[in-house]
Amino acid sequence: MPLPQPDDLTSLVLRTDFGDEGSWDALRAALDGADEYPHATCVSEPRFAGVDVQALMAEEAAADEDEQIVHLFLADAATMNEPGHPLLAVDLSDEPGRTFRVPARWFPDVSANLSIANMDFADFADAADASGTFRGFDEG
Repeated sequence: MPLPQPDDLTSLVLRTDFGDEGSWDALRAALDGADEYPHATCVSEPRFAGVDVQALMAEEAAADEDEQIVHLFLADAATMNEPGHPLLAVDLSDEPGRTFRVPARWFPDVSANLSIANMDFADFADAADASGTFRGFDEG
């Protein structure tokens, strides 16, 4: 079964951790409040509980080409439990399986630029800090 399709000009945010409904609500509120425009298509389906990047890549590779998506964001245990709700960004196209974390406050910038193909996944992944987290571009 192909992955859910995000709404136009948004990115798929796929919930994989179902341990705390309050954390999921807080994440969605953080994503909605980060910018005036919607950037996330949030999907909470129990079939994705605990799914890993490799399984998602296999599922997406099996989808018809016109149904494939090029990136997504996972709301996993780290997203739910860590300050700033750092989503796991996953490349499904250029470098399948490459990941970086992006706190909710930076999500609109990343999602918007990836959705319109203004920037590549690698542009953000390469700018991640030593912990693998994107915290914006240095202005210097």
